[in-house]
Amino acid sequence: RHVSPAFCEDPVRILRVARFAARYAHLGFKVAEETRQLMQAMVNDGEVNHLVAERVWAELYKALSETSPAEFFQVLKDCGALPVIFPEIHALYGVPQPVKYHPEIDTGVHSLMALTQAARLSEKPEVRLAALLHDLGKALTDPQNWPSHHGHEKKGLPVLDKFCQRLRVPKSFKTLCAQVMEYHTHCHRVFELRPDTLIGMLQSIGAFKADNQLQDFLLACEADAKGRTGFENVSYPQAEFIEAAAQTALAVDTRLALQSGAQGAQIGVAIQRLRSNAVADFKQHYQHSPSIHQA
Repeated sequence: RHVSPAFCEDPVRILRVARFAARYAHLGFKVAEETRQLMQAMVNDGEVNHLVAERVWAELYKALSETSPAEFFQVLKDCGALPVIFPEIHALYGVPQPVKYHPEIDTGVHSLMALTQAARLSEKPEVRLAALLHDLGKALTDPQNWPSHHGHEKKGLPVLDKFCQRLRVPKSFKTLCAQVMEYHTHCHRVFELRPDTLIGMLQSIGAFKADNQLQDFLLACEADAKGRTGFENVSYPQAEFIEAAAQTALAVDTRLALQSGAQGAQIGVAIQRLRSNAVADFKQHYQHSPSIHQA
């Protein structure tokens, strides 16, 4: 199936063509070459420079809900619109990763692969966006340090913040994206974490709150782990372990912290210690597979 050049009459239509590609790619939909050229000409003429943030977010939200959301970004990349509309994502292309953990090497390619896996794991656009954006910090790595990306998890947070501000991304999306960005490596290496480090992560992502997003967090991290060439069907035991550890921590009788005589901020510290001890005991009896290392 093809679209005609007449379909592209204004900058928003570029986003819509890309969204339709995301909707129908699984049925063999292809953007006609003459349409791609017209879209490229519109980009070259600077027409997409004036897209309103609300319109971009509206189309992005819809694209994230489609069957093949990664195709949305691939079409934009093919016509040259990606660096204009989503420069943070475009910056990931050409940034190498260790071939041992990322056979696909290119971070931009990996990001779209993670998005594809997220679409298979969850229908939630929040989960899909978090998987797509989790590695934005790798674009900031000094090329002299490639293919290693030490500290990329926190380096990407200011980039994510600007992305969300520019497009006026809803808070629920931004919160999950930030959690996945900062802690996806912790999640992959959870079997190696000290109990207090694990409790600290769970506390930070709000896993002990009634309205927590732990399930969504774990799905996005699983999508990251599977969004690599040859790893698409690898199991992700980390998710089950973290869920069980969180339940173990929640089962702790926090009244013991009050009975210990702790006061003020010390109460929180005492509760965290109780939870860490419970998780340490739980971990000793938990059978697991090796964690997935990612640089």
